[in-house]
Amino acid sequence: MTAIELIADSCARNLEMLKMLVGDFSEADMMVRPCAGANHAMWQLGHLISSEAQMVGACGGKAAELPAGFAEKFTKETSKIDDAKAFGTKAQLLELFGKVRAATVSWVKSLKEADLNKPAPEQMKAFFPTVGHLVLLMPEHLDMHAGQVQVIRRRLGKPVLF
Repeated sequence: MTAIELIADSCARNLEMLKMLVGDFSEADMMVRPCAGANHAMWQLGHLISSEAQMVGACGGKAAELPAGFAEKFTKETSKIDDAKAFGTKAQLLELFGKVRAATVSWVKSLKEADLNKPAPEQMKAFFPTVGHLVLLMPEHLDMHAGQVQVIRRRLGKPVLF
């Protein structure tokens, strides 16, 4: 297995893990904050979708197209909104995330090893100097938010899955 194949596989697998984590969440559960100032799972899903599509596109990849105005629904400012109607439904977000992640996996699989050493887009270089760093960020970013969803699961009294 090459590094690119491993990263692509990791991207595909960890989306399935996130789906399991929110699988038994109701729409109301998706809006629960584990503590004051923390983000609810609904916003986190939209944030993951929006940021991933943006990163893939910024690297020259073919990102999945997001609905008009989608990214604007999932900004730092909108993370404070507690009205589920502002974000869509869990099913809609998971369906869109599936499309975004499929496009990401396809793009990752299209990369050559030399592509990983290419410079990242200028606005991201401070944290992620190369395309390879950004490619690794996709599953890492999801995993970070999955950890936050785990805390919401605990608050809701849901069974521990992992």
